[in-house]
Amino acid sequence: MININEITEKIIGCAIQVHKELGPGLLESAYEECLMYELKQAGLSAERQVPVPIVYKEIKLDCGYRIDILVEKKIIIELKVVDALIPVHEAQILTQLKFAKKEIGLLINFNVTLLKNGLKRYKL
Repeated sequence: MININEITEKIIGCAIQVHKELGPGLLESAYEECLMYELKQAGLSAERQVPVPIVYKEIKLDCGYRIDILVEKKIIIELKVVDALIPVHEAQILTQLKFAKKEIGLLINFNVTLLKNGLKRYKL
């Protein structure tokens, strides 16, 4: 069984591969599809557009919140294609981590010349 750090390293490697092949400037959905392919090739289980209900006191709201990619049922990947990551993007992934009850999240912006400049890891 591989640990969480090994999984995140594999995910980052897959994202770098996609970015090397495609470069910046495409739609988020294209990167999502290609990253899913690379994750599967790397032997990781991954799901796309995983619904996350919001729980408020005694009510559960199924209001369309979705995780872009969930890897090994442990790590959330939030994809972006934006000029720059801003605080609302960080808030979004932290909220997803909280409601999905996951510890690790990766925020990946593919709209950069060097992917490491568009990648942030979050831990709850």
